[in-house]
Amino acid sequence: MTATTGGFEVTGRRPLIGVSTYLETGARWGVWELEAALLPAGYPRLVQRAGGLAVMLPPDVPEHAAATVARLDAVVIAGGPDVDPARYGARRDPRTGPAAAERDTWELALIDAALTARVPLLGICRGMQLLNVALGGTLVQHLDGHAEMVGVFGEHAVSPVAGTRYAELVPEATSVPTYHHQAVDRLGEGLIVSARAADGTAEALELPADAGWVLGVQWHPEMGTDVRVMRGVVEAAGG
Repeated sequence: MTATTGGFEVTGRRPLIGVSTYLETGARWGVWELEAALLPAGYPRLVQRAGGLAVMLPPDVPEHAAATVARLDAVVIAGGPDVDPARYGARRDPRTGPAAAERDTWELALIDAALTARVPLLGICRGMQLLNVALGGTLVQHLDGHAEMVGVFGEHAVSPVAGTRYAELVPEATSVPTYHHQAVDRLGEGLIVSARAADGTAEALELPADAGWVLGVQWHPEMGTDVRVMRGVVEAAGG
């Protein structure tokens, strides 16, 4: 069966892409205010536009991560709150946001399971930072100029590094939706920088091809119109 999605054809089975979620204590909708697993709609819509089927992966006990990943064709670690500095052995900067311990634990387990099983893995914003931490890297806890206003996405240019997977997907410099105040400091084991901002900030990370399909981007592709990064995940998942 062939269908058209986002201007390109999807042939045959659509890969199942799991996307991690927020866990919020005071979410409100209708007459309700309850604890809820949340995911901005841009994430599943981007997966769908790229030709995949999206499923939500709310926080669970880490022992369930391997079984969860085994049922998926790819994993996306979504953006969200700051990673707890204790995860990379640093003292908390006053400008670092509150820890999300349950989410940190679950998503680190998902990353480990995906890497072990060689399931395609994409980290978005926080997800890229957590990938770096999972592999022994550290973070800059505050960075000016990459979040213009509280609660408002900005844009800035990123340039690919020649010879990388990201450069194969997006060979030209592009303007991307961005909202972050932290960044990669020391690279995790095996990771290479595959895109940078004009100020030199690492904007994409990846593992070499022999380690599987693993990519992290510091920006928010779910807030834009360019599906090429997510399409790369979907194509890798379908392979």
